[in-house]
Amino acid sequence: MAAMNRFRFLCALLWIASCIGCGGPAGPPEHPLAPGIRALVEGALCEHPSPGASVAVELDGALVFAGGFGSADLENDVPATADTVYRIGSVTKQFTAAATLLLVEEGALDLDSDLREHFPDYDTAGFRIPVERLLNHTSGIKGYTEMEEFWAQARLDLGHEAMLDLFGSVPFEFEPGDRYQYNNSGYYLLGVLIERLSGESYTDFLRRRFFEPLGLENTHYLDNEPIVPGRAEGYELASEGGFRNDDPLSMRLPYAAGSLGSSVLDLLRWQRALVGGEAVSASGYERMTAPGVLVSGEEVPYGYGLGLAEEHGFAKLAHGGGINGFRAQLAWYPAPRLGIAVLMNSGSGRPGLLENRIARHVLGQEQPRIEEVEAAPEALEALAGVYDPGRSPVEVRFEDGSLRGLGRRLVPAANGVFHPEGDPFTAVRFDPPGAPGERAPGFTLTSAGNSTPYRRVEDPEIR
Repeated sequence: MAAMNRFRFLCALLWIASCIGCGGPAGPPEHPLAPGIRALVEGALCEHPSPGASVAVELDGALVFAGGFGSADLENDVPATADTVYRIGSVTKQFTAAATLLLVEEGALDLDSDLREHFPDYDTAGFRIPVERLLNHTSGIKGYTEMEEFWAQARLDLGHEAMLDLFGSVPFEFEPGDRYQYNNSGYYLLGVLIERLSGESYTDFLRRRFFEPLGLENTHYLDNEPIVPGRAEGYELASEGGFRNDDPLSMRLPYAAGSLGSSVLDLLRWQRALVGGEAVSASGYERMTAPGVLVSGEEVPYGYGLGLAEEHGFAKLAHGGGINGFRAQLAWYPAPRLGIAVLMNSGSGRPGLLENRIARHVLGQEQPRIEEVEAAPEALEALAGVYDPGRSPVEVRFEDGSLRGLGRRLVPAANGVFHPEGDPFTAVRFDPPGAPGERAPGFTLTSAGNSTPYRRVEDPEIR
């Protein structure tokens, strides 16, 4: 109850903040879509609490909305603005991918070259791994953020040699090219490769080739030590209610997979540069946005540092980011030329959900609602169990008459579909049991326009 009261108080503060200055001098006229965007952000921060958020929206080259909500720094009472600098987590990957393509365009790198040509001491278990498979998450290399050994050392400033030894000393998860499996280790290797081929640090290369020439003044390698004007502090929900400071993390470790920081306005500038051929060439951007291809010939919903999907009736290029105390989402819809950047300073924030709602508002589409239907307890109980997509199994539990999984209650809707509570854009469709009394053999998770099958496992290992 105390936590709920705190969040209601936060919502009240957000409403008051939105009214401050209403009686002041008139500024430039507000875009007609802006009030609706503002209402969506305020509702999102109440539904999935975060101390602060910043949002920027651009439509057909015109800035529709840019603003901050709540607090960038609770302890010093600093408000969030459109220029606040947040950690962006895995949105970093598109910067790393673009940097890799610059080296390709300059003749310093061939994406078909074998990883061992650049890392002769790396144990590839006899596999040939084209560099391209690092970019589209099809290499099979073990992801270091899925290793307990990594998290035991997450506060230490480990160097490249120690990190490569960490994830290079364990078996591959699958043969290169056999499947798609999101992986931070591949992007760590790309960062080291950029350094070796350019003769510069990853930070200096990005600053010289992207940040400075593109005018990205609020984009940095967001290490812990430097003074960064406008830097937001990161938070998590506290067990006793309210927020606590996020867990410490050495920013040397996310590196080229997730260590950058930026503002929503800078992210839209970056997006314009990518789309417009300023960051990489037009042909380079075309390669970034093409789906990866497995050995089988099957396409995967990921290019180079960009997720590929179709949502709200349009093609969508997007990437989320999650890192201690922060969540991020950057999306681009090419046909309506719609760009949306959402940054939040709490692990409890849901920027991807908010981005979808903003997109529908700007596109003039009705917001979907979850229409809950009744489900028999015995039918729900048959769906409980542990399901594995190929890595990191998830548990679905039957508790107090409801299903819980993916961190939330799963709400039964029509046609056997379940939605995580509050998220109509994500769907869970269970495979029907073969006979009465049997359990569901699996389910399909559809999120961000892509579907992932999960199979029931009999002897689960929850990692």
